[in-house]
Amino acid sequence: MDDLKTLFLVDDEPTNLVTATNVLENSFHLFTFSSGQRLIKMLEKKVPDLILLDIEMPEMNGYDVIKILKSNPTTANIPVIFLTARSDSDSELEGLSLGAVDYIAKPFSPPLLLKRIEVHLLVESQTRELINFNENLQNMVDAKTKTVVEMQNAIIKTMADIVEYRDDNIGGHLDRTQRFLGKLLAAMNQRGVYKNEIASWDTEMVIQSALLHDIGKVAIRDSILMKPGKLTDEEYDQMKEHTVIGESIINKTMERTPENTFLEYAGIFAVAHHEKWDGTGYPKGLKGDEIPLQGRIMAIIDVYDALISDRPYKKPFSKEESINIIKQGRGTHFDPRIVDLFLEVSDEF
Repeated sequence: MDDLKTLFLVDDEPTNLVTATNVLENSFHLFTFSSGQRLIKMLEKKVPDLILLDIEMPEMNGYDVIKILKSNPTTANIPVIFLTARSDSDSELEGLSLGAVDYIAKPFSPPLLLKRIEVHLLVESQTRELINFNENLQNMVDAKTKTVVEMQNAIIKTMADIVEYRDDNIGGHLDRTQRFLGKLLAAMNQRGVYKNEIASWDTEMVIQSALLHDIGKVAIRDSILMKPGKLTDEEYDQMKEHTVIGESIINKTMERTPENTFLEYAGIFAVAHHEKWDGTGYPKGLKGDEIPLQGRIMAIIDVYDALISDRPYKKPFSKEESINIIKQGRGTHFDPRIVDLFLEVSDEF
């Protein structure tokens, strides 16, 4: 396989072209040009591995040429070595400042010219390999991250499915509350409600984790969970235990899962979504801002969906009736700021 590198040589002096050609033609695919204009035109068809560029040329000098090269993304990364009769440090500094990788004074030593070209081609090759490695590494990281996220989502969805299999009464409740949560969080972001707190959240994972807010119901007896009528006080006390049971299930799952941060939100949803703003909720009787924000948000969504849904022990309320009940709970059952926002965007529910 032909693995020779391609070089472009630009010089307006035929003698210099011949001299350089004699040195380079056996080691590289060499293309020669007598002007910067011809080089620019050729670059539209072919991109070399390195360019040897004279500075002092009529019409378009080497500095003008390299400015054009560096302004074009296709040619900006081609290594450029200036070949020039100028030997002053100011000229060399100007050439390097414009992006040249080296500056070789004429007349040049053929072995030295070859060696410096080889060095810069090696550097360029290693740089490209490093870029490719980093890109491949990033692709591997992205693929691994995608796999982990898919696994996390699968775990959450499977656990949520178990809840729905146990409780036929909730019929789509988990999916609806998840959708409602997405809409409410989007509105909170847009209007700056609790902006600083939710800024630190992984919103996608928060929404996904909401599916597990009722995970504790898997441990509630069928006679209570599926009872078609009103629960007795004792049965209701047992039903309320699903919050702490849910938190316990999430915590135990986290202990057995190395990558477990995705479940932290789920644990908060599970234990806090029945707390009330005035402190009369359960299981801990938290009040106001003591209640985690996830719980305060889910409290509204959970109640709203229960109100609009058909259950064995009740007929669904209309949307208007349900919204009015949420409004009446402002400052007692629910966080006033979130209720106000809910009322603004309730048409989207």
